Parts: sequence; C-alpha cells; structure tokens
Amino acid sequence: MVHEHAGEPRLRGAMALANKQRDELHHAIADYLNTCGFHEALEAFRKVADLPVSENDHKYNGLLEKKWTSVVRLQKKNMELESKLQELEREMRHGAPTREQRKPEDWVPRGPELHCLTGHRASVLKVTFHPKYSLLASCSEDASIKIWDYESGEYEKTLKGHTDTVQDIAFDSTGDRLASCSADMSIKLWDMASYTCLRTLHGHDHNVSSVAFAPNGQRLLSSSRDKSIKVWELSTGYCVKTITGHTDWVRKIAVSPDGKLVASCSNDHTVRVFLIETREPKGEFHGHEHVVECLTWAPSTAHGYIVEAAGADAAKKISKTGPFLLSGGRDKMLRMWDVGSGTALFVLSGHDNWVRGLVFHPFGKYIVSASDDKTIRIWDVKNKRCHKTLDAHDHFCTTVDFHKSNPYVITGSVDQSIKVWECR
Repeated sequence: MVHEHAGEPRLRGAMALANKQRDELHHAIADYLNTCGFHEALEAFRKVADLPVSENDHKYNGLLEKKWTSVVRLQKKNMELESKLQELEREMRHGAPTREQRKPEDWVPRGPELHCLTGHRASVLKVTFHPKYSLLASCSEDASIKIWDYESGEYEKTLKGHTDTVQDIAFDSTGDRLASCSADMSIKLWDMASYTCLRTLHGHDHNVSSVAFAPNGQRLLSSSRDKSIKVWELSTGYCVKTITGHTDWVRKIAVSPDGKLVASCSNDHTVRVFLIETREPKGEFHGHEHVVECLTWAPSTAHGYIVEAAGADAAKKISKTGPFLLSGGRDKMLRMWDVGSGTALFVLSGHDNWVRGLVFHPFGKYIVSASDDKTIRIWDVKNKRCHKTLDAHDHFCTTVDFHKSNPYVITGSVDQSIKVWECR
C-alpha cells in the first residue's frame, strides 16, 4: 500500500527507518547485488532507489552480510533468554525456590545449556571433569581427546595418539594424569601438565572399552571386548592381574571408593563385582534384560536415601552403609543393587531408549542419567521418581558427569557436541 506524505510516496515497510538508515541499506543492497554478479538487478535497483551509477563506497563492502549474521546471532541469544525466562516462570508457577534460596543439595541442572562445545568430528563417547581445575576432557569416535574450559567454554587442547575410536577416559584423583582406552586395543597415560603421552599399555586382545584408576593412583584397571578386566601397575606398565568371569564384552568398570572392589557390566546382561586383590567374585547380579551399558558406585552421601527408598523390609536385610551399585542398560532401566547382600533393591523406569550414562549428585539425593532418547533425567532417589527431564541433545545422549564440588553437569552426544549445564 502506498501513502502520500509530505508530497512523496513512501512504502509502509520503510516507515521504521530514518533517511540515513534507509540510504545505508540501499547502498548495502547495491553492494551485495554487485558482489553476487546480479548486474541486471543492480541496475534496476539503482534506478528505482535513485542511487548513483558509480561504485559503492568501501564502507558498504559486505555490510548486508554483516548485518544479517548479527541479526541471526541476536535472534539466537533472544531465544536462549526466552527459554531461560520460561524456565524461571515455570519455577515461579510451581513454587520452586530460586538458586539463592535452594540448598546446594537440591541444585540440579537446568536449561538452557551454559555452553555448547563443538570441535569433535564424530560421536562424543565420554566426558569427565578434571578434579581440580575448571577443565573437562572429552573423547570421541574421531580418535581424539579434547580438553576444554567448562567455565568459559573455551577449547584448550587436542590429545592425539590413538588410531581408532577412543572409548573411555578417566582422570586420577590428583588430576595430574589422564588415562584413555581405544578400539585400537591400547591404553594411553597422559601427563596433564605437558599434554604428552607418558606410556602406552598393550595386553588386551580386542577393543578396550573402559578404564578406571584405583584411588591410590598406583594402579589402573581396564575392561575389553575380550571379556577380561586387567589390572596395570603404572610404575612399570605391566599387567599384574587378569580378572575373568563375564561371558561377553565387558562394557564398563568402576572401582569402589575404598579401592577393594571392581564392578563391571557386560553384553552378557549381568553386573558383576570382584575383589581386586584376589580376583574372586563378590557378586553376580541378574535383572537387566539386555546389554548393561553403564554403572556407578553410590557415594556415602546417597546411602541413607537408598535405604529409605528400598523400604522397611529390605532395610532389615541390607547394610545401611552399602556398598550400593547402580546400573543402566539397553532395557531402558536403572537398577540399584546392594552388593553386600546380593539384593536387587529397586528399579527406576522412564527413559524411552538405552541408558548410556549414570552419575550421582555429590550430595546423594539425586541421580542423573543420560539416554539415547536424547534426554538427561534427574531422579529423586528417596522417592524413586523422575524429578526433572531435560531435552539435552539433537541425537543420542551418550555420557554425563556431575562436578564433585562446583554446580555443573556436562553431557556428550552422537551429535558431536558437549554441553555444559549450570545447576541451580
């Protein structure tokens, strides 16, 4: 529609622009048409916009593209702020306290993510926090390990040396060393001060799927598709023990906080626990109906909640100090086990696809799980229910970690990204 104003026809869409802004836009459009080689359109535009035929001023070079990308960035930022606002509004409607009012034991990850870290060229299989510094490590099917600053979202370093998928990584308790294992059948030990490979360990006959340091840092344990668990003396690089019992691929291992036990889960649908020193089986747990993908020991802060969740009858049979073990698998279930009595305590159900990662809240009140249904779920242990669900990634969510002292959770995905979530 055309209106008459001060003797000049003006398009209604141009009403929002001042004369100077409109003139700048016209020159920017002319520059864009000239750059793209749209010469006929350029001549027609110059004629109707009453622009001189001379070349555009250099200050208009690429101006339209710059303005356009600025708008896209602002739109993305606006969407993030709107998402955060909606989250806060939901909390207000449901009476949830603010972060300042909420106790640290109640802090859980909330969207949107603080950072989305990209750089891997294939699926991210494991993310883990550095125990001391504001760093996280990630490993991928692209055969690399990357180090990031989770507070700033900045990329730090890439560790290269493996020749196939890096399946798992783990820091020792000091954070001075990082262990990695790969489908290339090797295990590597990295110095975090120099980012150099200290030692490469060989001994498994197939894909090495998991690594875990003993609490004292002097030994490293690994598991493999060759169905075995190996114990390595780090001072010499020798394999000093081989633990067997599983009848199929050992997917993950976890060393107990006291360093005496190693728990393992497998394609054979079982969870098993062994005494590390004697290699004797301590427990064999059946209940999962498919491959068991992940497991973790419950920290002492969670023991009271677990006993309460197990119920009065179970509480009479089990030790109130555990040890308790949590596992998750392709049957979409989380299962809690009492290792001492060999008892299955309870099941957490809610995911719509494989459960791929598990971690306890440092204060023990919650569990965070990652799944191929693209979500992470926060579970209230005592009440055995899903407390919160976050749509975390655009593809399968493969791994999750919860910082032991700072309010952050990290996740990794088949979408090749790592996300940092702030807890409040």
